[in-house]
Amino acid sequence: MSLRVLILDSDPAPLRDRLAEAMPDVVIETCDSYAAMHDLVPAFKPDVLYSVSFAGRAGYPWQPLYGADGPKWISVGGSGVDHLEPWDPSRITVTNSAGVASAMMAEYVFGSILHYTLDIDGLAADKAARRWDPAREMQPLQGKTMLIVGLGHTGQAVAQRAKAFEMSVIGTRARPVPMEHVDEVRASDDLPQLWEQADFVTVSVPLLPSTRGLVDARAFAAMKPSAMLVDVSRGGVVDQDALVNALRSGAIAHAALDVFPEEPLPEDSPQWGLENAILSPHCSAVFDGWATRSFGLFLDNLERWRAGEPLQNIVDPARGY
Repeated sequence: MSLRVLILDSDPAPLRDRLAEAMPDVVIETCDSYAAMHDLVPAFKPDVLYSVSFAGRAGYPWQPLYGADGPKWISVGGSGVDHLEPWDPSRITVTNSAGVASAMMAEYVFGSILHYTLDIDGLAADKAARRWDPAREMQPLQGKTMLIVGLGHTGQAVAQRAKAFEMSVIGTRARPVPMEHVDEVRASDDLPQLWEQADFVTVSVPLLPSTRGLVDARAFAAMKPSAMLVDVSRGGVVDQDALVNALRSGAIAHAALDVFPEEPLPEDSPQWGLENAILSPHCSAVFDGWATRSFGLFLDNLERWRAGEPLQNIVDPARGY
């Protein structure tokens, strides 16, 4: 019986054509709507699902996927799996595309940091005023401390670039072991002792029960008043009320926020009015070529699946990554 693959994406046609060219014997169905999945899954009975969740849309159709007619393998096109409900790993294998966008996300982190250390806003204001300020100074990254909360693919990419700037790098992970580009790897439970050491904090952990609200009012109170926080994790990891208060009060100096508990960010959200924060629409991982790379990882894994070989990037439902 032919392998049956379902592609869920807002624009599935290019992905369908690429799969058909690579594996002509595979039976392919596509879907561009969450709602349609409830009827399509039991009718098509896919063996495999390649799924890209739609940004800003709730209601991911996990119910039919976990039913008797659902796939044996769900390949998530992004890195996060918090849109899925807990699954039974004895029946369903879930993989993600972690690592595909890590370099781009690390560039976002340092682009945001350099925006402030080079005072790009101040330079733009001086230019608009035709003002030449010979007393202006830059702020070097050399010798500063980067704290990375979560040393997954993205955290490691940030660490590598931080060392290129000759920064000191501290990172946390659930199971601390020595890692390249990281001067000190600590357990997540050590964070209360680490906030005060950081000049820059990068948050890059998945959203789990253990990480929800991880960066809270106590964390901001412990940080340096000159510190900057960059959040490329998931909405919910950083306590937004505490963050807004910290930025307004001067408890920390700056922030760059790419993720929010509610997306799109409502027009009445206080984050819009923060003059010392960069806001972006959950796009730090979005770049020209992302979809090609993510689907390429899926195709490589599909070859493994058909050959009975272990898949890459299997997600542990208990850990969430």
